[in-house]
Amino acid sequence: MKKIKLSLFIFMSLTYLVACAQKPNNPKKQATNMKNTETITLGSGCFWCTEAVYQRLEGIVSVTSGYSGGHIENPTYEQVCDKNTGHAEVCQIVFDTTKISLDDVLAVFWKTHDPTTPNQQGNDIGPQYRSVVFYHNDHQKQLAEKYIKELDASGAWNKPIITEVTAFTKFYPAENYHQNYYNNNTNQGYCRYVIGPKLEKFEKVFKDKLKKD
Repeated sequence: MKKIKLSLFIFMSLTYLVACAQKPNNPKKQATNMKNTETITLGSGCFWCTEAVYQRLEGIVSVTSGYSGGHIENPTYEQVCDKNTGHAEVCQIVFDTTKISLDDVLAVFWKTHDPTTPNQQGNDIGPQYRSVVFYHNDHQKQLAEKYIKELDASGAWNKPIITEVTAFTKFYPAENYHQNYYNNNTNQGYCRYVIGPKLEKFEKVFKDKLKKD
């Protein structure tokens, strides 16, 4: 009996050592995957809505709600709501370019808010709710501007698109309670009556782009 226990112990120890020896491969794999990611910062009204939309897309690595475009460092939500910081409510989006294209990321952006209303989305009014693309590279800038020209020419809206296309400078993450807001507060009033219906429309239009799980 003792021999059996000893043999079992030796076998489990060898299995553990082999598993440990394989661990260094994981960071290398993650680093390779990160080479395929790209970051863009988008403002399309309340960041709770923007976050909820992009979290559901296949290929989105992370979505972080925050503030960008203003002149105040480390702004609070209350300061931004006072409309004097110059910041917009935005989401910093990291996406896997092997699973979703920049074209699709921008298509979702313009399809899920009204880019013709200055400083307003529905009942949310103020400069913090402006439509804005903070581009991180020239390709993002060129594609965003191309989209605007083509959408205006197509007559997709009966008013001109006023989306701001500006070079990204700094991003300040919002307070923790703003992160993953819809998923954590689905029964809250704004989530039920504003975000919920928006998500239903979005999921019908982009059903082929949604995460499978």
